Amino acid sequence: MSQDDVREVPHRFGPIDAGATIGHVHLKVADLERALDFYCGILGFDLVQRYGTSAAFISAGGYHHHIGLNTWESHGAPPPPAHSTGLYHVAIKYPQRAALADALRRLVASGIPLDGASDHGVSEALYLRDPDDNGVELYWDRPEAAWPRKADGELAMYTRPLNVQALLEGGDARPATRRAAGLGRPESRI
Repeated sequence: MSQDDVREVPHRFGPIDAGATIGHVHLKVADLERALDFYCGILGFDLVQRYGTSAAFISAGGYHHHIGLNTWESHGAPPPPAHSTGLYHVAIKYPQRAALADALRRLVASGIPLDGASDHGVSEALYLRDPDDNGVELYWDRPEAAWPRKADGELAMYTRPLNVQALLEGGDARPATRRAAGLGRPESRI
C-alpha cells in the first residue's frame, strides 16, 4: 500500500467534533534549564509558570500553555532509544511564512542543525531535534485555496525538498534582522 492509498476507517461512535484541536503537549526532559534555553531562549516561547526545578509551562501570545516541560520521571535520563514507540515529533505552527523564516534564522544563529526541510504543498516545514532528542517540526500552512488537489478535489500533499535559502530571503529580509541572526550576506547557507 502506498502513502497515496486512502482507506476509510469506520468511526465506532461517530466522528470527533470538527471544532476539536490539540491544546498542548507535555514533554519529559532530562534538564529543565536546558529545555527552557531551547524553547524560550532560541525559539522564543514565553515562560508562563514554573514549578521549582521540576516543571515549567511555556506559551506563545499569552495562552496558559502550549508546551509543558517536566523532569518528574526523566531528570538526568537519556532519550528513549531509536526504533521505539513514543513521540515522533511535536509540530509548532507559525502564522505566516515570515515567522517561519525568523525561526530558521534563530536556529542558524544558535548553531542548531536541521534534520530536514520539506515542502508538503499544503505547508513548508523544518525538522530538528530538541536538546532531549525529541523531534520538533516548525511549519506554516499555505492558504487552503493554494493547497494542491487532484482533479476530483482530493488533497494531493507531497514531500519535496524545501528551498531554505528562498525561505530566508522571502521572510523578513531587513538587514538588522539578518545581521542579528548572523546572516549578513544573502548567499549565507545552512
